[in-house]
Amino acid sequence: MLVEVAGLTVSAGPRRLVGPLDLTIAEGEHVGVVGPSGSGKSLTVAALLGELPPGTTATGRVRVAGTDPAGPQRARLRGRVVGALLQDSATALDPLTRVGAQLAGPVRRLHGASRADAREQVHALLHRLGFADPAATARAWPATLSGGQRQRAALALALAGRPRLLVADEPTTALDTISQAAVLELLETATAGTALVLVSHDLAVVARCCTRLVVLAGGDVVEQGPTGAVLADPQHAVTRALVAAARLGADRVPPR
Repeated sequence: MLVEVAGLTVSAGPRRLVGPLDLTIAEGEHVGVVGPSGSGKSLTVAALLGELPPGTTATGRVRVAGTDPAGPQRARLRGRVVGALLQDSATALDPLTRVGAQLAGPVRRLHGASRADAREQVHALLHRLGFADPAATARAWPATLSGGQRQRAALALALAGRPRLLVADEPTTALDTISQAAVLELLETATAGTALVLVSHDLAVVARCCTRLVVLAGGDVVEQGPTGAVLADPQHAVTRALVAAARLGADRVPPR
């Protein structure tokens, strides 16, 4: 298994926030983690990335490609094994560095590409993610891009190191409907062969890209299973509420 989580508990002082939680993810598997606000989704992702917020502690076992993401070897995971796409693309991109230079960094650092080879790979990646003029985008400053373009550039940055796992935490929340649909389509196609953990409060978003769902409530896993089965026959009240909300808002996300 690429990801192995056993007995993960995240606490803030005496207060338990997540867990105990068990989760496994195979190479290439797309897993959606859904739940209402405060259910522990983002803390679970933070544990996978080894980036729990100050004031919290974790117990249990978390391994990504056999490595503890919070341990001394964590630097070896980022980029090459794990990529991250977060809600706010403004924090992912350095406003003082052109887009192409930011993408070329992990290509050269992690894969030893020459400057010319890195440039070609960056242009190919930008084209793959829907930029009509990759060379112009590579020369652009992040501030000149629209919100949807910035999130696509952030996705390119997360994928530049060719990671085995992409963790995407609410990646479309800040986008308008059209940009959201475009990013979801690209997220689905660009991660073919790459394991994906997609976190959202919106079941419609997750159901589009993921073959397995994990539903959290109050820090606990209350339901999980194949996406089709969970959508067709939700067992827990929280899941039923998420399914109902997704059906009511189905016109927001075009069907696959």
